[in-house]
Amino acid sequence: MPAATPAPVVLALAAALGSSVVTDAAALRDAQADKSGHRSAVPPLAVVAARTVAEVQQTLRIASAHGTPVVTRGAGTGLAGGAIGSAGEIVLSTLAMDRLLEVNAADELAVVEPGIINAALNEQLAPHGLWFTPDPASRAISTVGGNIATNAGGLLCAKYGVTRDSVLGLTVVLADGRLLELGHRSVKGVTGLDLTALMVGSEGTLGVIVEATVRLRRLVPGITPTIGAYFADVRAAAAASAAVTAAGIRPAVMELVDAASLDAIGALLGLPLRERGAAYLLVQTDGAAAEAEAAQLLALLAAAGGTAELTTDAAEAARLLEVRRAMHPAMERLGTTLIEDVAVPRSALPAMFDAIAAIERKYGMVIPTIAHAGDGNLHPNFVFEGPDVPEHVWQAADEMFQAAIALGGTLTGEHGIGLLKRRWLRGELGDEQFELQQQIKRVFDPAGILNPGKVF
Repeated sequence: MPAATPAPVVLALAAALGSSVVTDAAALRDAQADKSGHRSAVPPLAVVAARTVAEVQQTLRIASAHGTPVVTRGAGTGLAGGAIGSAGEIVLSTLAMDRLLEVNAADELAVVEPGIINAALNEQLAPHGLWFTPDPASRAISTVGGNIATNAGGLLCAKYGVTRDSVLGLTVVLADGRLLELGHRSVKGVTGLDLTALMVGSEGTLGVIVEATVRLRRLVPGITPTIGAYFADVRAAAAASAAVTAAGIRPAVMELVDAASLDAIGALLGLPLRERGAAYLLVQTDGAAAEAEAAQLLALLAAAGGTAELTTDAAEAARLLEVRRAMHPAMERLGTTLIEDVAVPRSALPAMFDAIAAIERKYGMVIPTIAHAGDGNLHPNFVFEGPDVPEHVWQAADEMFQAAIALGGTLTGEHGIGLLKRRWLRGELGDEQFELQQQIKRVFDPAGILNPGKVF
């Protein structure tokens, strides 16, 4: 049987961009999925592996002329299905645009292409005595462009902010191929509406980020005291983390790991993590007041019922952080995992863990949960067999989202909406705000070709 003739838009792209247009089956299969566990039923038409801003512009001009949807994609590490390609779509990959274009130590900024890996950027910045503070758990594999597109958080954001706080300016290609220069290189800037902040977290629905000017911080030498505290149950650990916030102490890292998560991580790493308690709180301080804050924290956690130990050894601290970062691979060993992402006010963490426990009892399931306790962001994990999320899992997730919103929180703290949370977006925003956001989308993308079916 002869091969099907490529779609006209693919022929036009191939004529303009040559080898940057990829249509082999393996590349198309890869573009059908991300780390969320979701996979589209039908592959996209093609993947464009852009290497330059001009190639991104050309791709969008051709796609716009043909009315063909475009899904922008980096490393494919997203957890909400926001960069998955499907039938009739072009996947525009910026992964090959991975250069560090400029480092300005005097102004504490860098200019980067979107495909640069988060951890690789910091490796290149270290000789300059600088670092980029956004620190998602996926930092070793996720791109800075993807971090910006989802406004990623991570372990350090309670003290250093989420990705939006580190973005000064962006270069963006619109759906019709026009190039926008947004933001500034100065620390301050309030000229006009803040379109830079609007682009951060927009998940590829408003434009394609092709360059970013990011804020950096100085690497400050000194020790980073790290405390590991075990508790009898997760509610006690959550209450202790809330007490840290109430005491006015702001650790660089404060991560909470429940019993089921300790079991899974321990099995992966071959460590007896459950021997000393059913919940674990990992806290790290930095900066000039690190030692004094650590001493306060040690006393506070002990008073809250924790068995706490402190280390100032850098290698041991790194090992403790890597235990926390092993959560995702630990979950992957258990089956297909829907990694959820709700956030509540920090004082409401104990109540949110109570709500998750009630959902576990109601549905007869175990929901391993970790939390960026320093900012109230929880990641409950729903583990199941097979490629499709069972309906009872969606029902349990729905109750969890409603519980978070009732506590003054949100249904996503850092992963984004993507495909997986579209059905709940209007419920949190309300009709008027939801419709206003759709209107804003139409201003940037009147034909609706950018990441259709995602978010809105």
